[in-house]
Amino acid sequence: MLIPSGSWGEDIAIDSSLVKLNLSKIQENIAHYNVKIIAVTKYFGLKAMMAGYEAGIRDFAESRAIESIEKIKQLPEEIKEKSTFHFIGHLQSNKADKVVKYFDVIHSVDSLKIASAISKSACSLNKREKILLQINNAGEEQKSGYSKEQLRFELKDLLSLEGLEIVGLMNMAPLGASEDELNFLFSDIKKFRDELEKESKISLPELSMGMSDDYKVAVKNGATMVRIGRKLFT
Repeated sequence: MLIPSGSWGEDIAIDSSLVKLNLSKIQENIAHYNVKIIAVTKYFGLKAMMAGYEAGIRDFAESRAIESIEKIKQLPEEIKEKSTFHFIGHLQSNKADKVVKYFDVIHSVDSLKIASAISKSACSLNKREKILLQINNAGEEQKSGYSKEQLRFELKDLLSLEGLEIVGLMNMAPLGASEDELNFLFSDIKKFRDELEKESKISLPELSMGMSDDYKVAVKNGATMVRIGRKLFT
């Protein structure tokens, strides 16, 4: 089931017991792995986020800056205080101030320009923003993300930015990829992460890989975060 973009953020009623059941099934599938489940609520409204919180979820992901911030603002104070908010969409530098203010982790950093804007915004708020560097190792033209070569070229400059805490890598596998392709792409990200850690003597503990259709393959290949929406809320 694909969720049409026209329903983005639609505030439909969602039973927390359904979310809890779906969450339990996902947890069973990844029980042997140390993985954080991040609920992707970008296609859903406040009711879904509140149902997710009631079901035990504490990590929520959004991908449109303005719309998602308005949702976060309207959440009950308890949810805002006890939840971690992840930004997973393509970020424009002119929206960095807003995203850094409301989001705890940004998964989709794909250039030194964006990283610099995030760092500047974070420093102005006296914080260090946790970020992941997005890698487009499938080479998809329609998707954002660093190539391995470009990231290696910019890594020293990225590490020098005072407002950032670089915690790992993120990737998005192509829609419809076969299991063999997924295994290759996810394992390739882990291998690349290991190489960067060794080469630059840094720690990149997080690998944000896998969504509703491919999270089970991702966790087998080292994912520490999976981004799941449809399998949780429908």
